[in-house]
Amino acid sequence: MIDYAFLVTAFTTLFVVIDPPGQAPIFMALTQGMDPAARRGVAIRACLTAAVILAMFTAFGESVLGFVGISMPAFRVAGGVLLFLTAIEMLFERRTKRRESNAEEEENTDPSVFPLAIPFIAGPGSIATIILLAGQAPGLQGTAVVIGVMVSVVAVVLVLYLSSGVLARLLGKTGLNVMTRLLGMLLAALSVQFILSGLRDFGFAG
Repeated sequence: MIDYAFLVTAFTTLFVVIDPPGQAPIFMALTQGMDPAARRGVAIRACLTAAVILAMFTAFGESVLGFVGISMPAFRVAGGVLLFLTAIEMLFERRTKRRESNAEEEENTDPSVFPLAIPFIAGPGSIATIILLAGQAPGLQGTAVVIGVMVSVVAVVLVLYLSSGVLARLLGKTGLNVMTRLLGMLLAALSVQFILSGLRDFGFAG
């Protein structure tokens, strides 16, 4: 039987790794200029996609990566590279330029799967954490509990995503542009840290 202490530990660990409060400004920056309905759609799709991915890793764990011959260090490096590409776009406002040059093309640009669901929510850190938690709670009941904890954390992310419009109205266009660049700097550093962690696991970095 799963005890209360495990529930608290699992929720706290996943909450810290996924960092829902830190997700809100990123979501706001990536959906800048979208109408409320489109922003809600992106938020729901991102959270559903991330929940499905994390549930899959909860159920199957490292065997999912092992089946296709991918190690966690390699997955961590790949996630860092993808994160760095997103940071570059945020730093140089390439997303804004695409909106201005081709509005119709921008309607087909959906950040819900990448980079929101992957790697912001279901990234190397959260996947590794969910695999570890599933290992601490074996059996169908344990898997169900870990999935339930994960869903609750993703639900918090969704709530903060949906309320990000309030922050957007407070900051205005100039504030959003400044925040986008600042977040781009932070994300670039974070992506390098992901890559270095993966290389360190491979023995290529000290």
